[in-house]
Amino acid sequence: MLNFFTRDQLNQYCSIRDGEQRLGQALNLPDPALNLAEQLAQSKAEGCRFVLLGVPEDIGPRANLGQGGADKGWTAFLSKFVNLQSNHFIAAGQILLLGGIQCADLQQQASTFDVSQPQQLSQLRQLVEVLDHRVATVVQTIFDAGLLPVVIGGGHNNSYPIIKALSQASGQQVNCANLDPHSDFRPLEGRHSGNGFSYAWQDGMLKHYFVLGLHELKNSAATLAQLQQAGGEFCSYQRIFVRQELNYQQALDQCIDNVVLGNGDIGIEVDTDSISLMPVSAFTNCGISVQAAELFVYQLAKLPRSRYLHLAEAAPVQHPAGLAAGINEAGQVLSALVLAFMQGKKDQAIAI
Repeated sequence: MLNFFTRDQLNQYCSIRDGEQRLGQALNLPDPALNLAEQLAQSKAEGCRFVLLGVPEDIGPRANLGQGGADKGWTAFLSKFVNLQSNHFIAAGQILLLGGIQCADLQQQASTFDVSQPQQLSQLRQLVEVLDHRVATVVQTIFDAGLLPVVIGGGHNNSYPIIKALSQASGQQVNCANLDPHSDFRPLEGRHSGNGFSYAWQDGMLKHYFVLGLHELKNSAATLAQLQQAGGEFCSYQRIFVRQELNYQQALDQCIDNVVLGNGDIGIEVDTDSISLMPVSAFTNCGISVQAAELFVYQLAKLPRSRYLHLAEAAPVQHPAGLAAGINEAGQVLSALVLAFMQGKKDQAIAI
């Protein structure tokens, strides 16, 4: 279910320069002689705190009748992150570059399906369920080891198996903060990128849920009704930036106040569709800035009960200037958000 990252792979991404140390030269790689649980136990004993995990798939967005390309988000991230400078601003020794979920076989099967055919669309959504199992199994092992997973790439369908993994590892319901123009509370019509949270709620794994930056006209009436029924809350993009009923920090404070309710662990979810001009599955130029997204991640990461970061939907191929431009931009943004999470954990607040 998991392909460990290797030194040879790292060398394909990392550019070496005399007199400098790149982040890729300083972070930790898995030992192929160990199984996953052994690897994570050893990494924690050696001081690791963060586990980087890729999900190179775009099955979920296509099962939601959306655009493909999210399978390249992980490689875009790697191309930029490992070439950042290793210095005192980041503890590279706390990072394990674990690898990627095995998705190639599912991607190959998915490529043969025509979503305009109801039966084939149903089969595509069944593949998402197979992916759910793979992601949940690996991520729960990370949680069980007491480490913080940073999950990158793929569609927002992967929110469901991550929430499931955290709920099972903690033995309680999970609270989630989601920076997203969509609530992802679509009907339970078969698994896809638009209903990860509605399935998590239906299965009793999701408690307090807050969507920051929801776009008022990108969510159906049925979806909003289901969100309300589940007790989910949101602060819309229009309320913050158009009508200016409150500023962004006030909206972020509302989000934080909601997800710290109760005792459940907290998930930090970012659909990169929320960021203006980001190459994503659902492109927008009516979104927030990269800096606003970084602030969201940083402030949520400072909460002691926040247990993971999930960055979804980056699709470099959707950049209007082509794949190379998309990899460059997506890689920079994803890296910035990961660094914001790590900085937030470094500056973690007193327990709330």
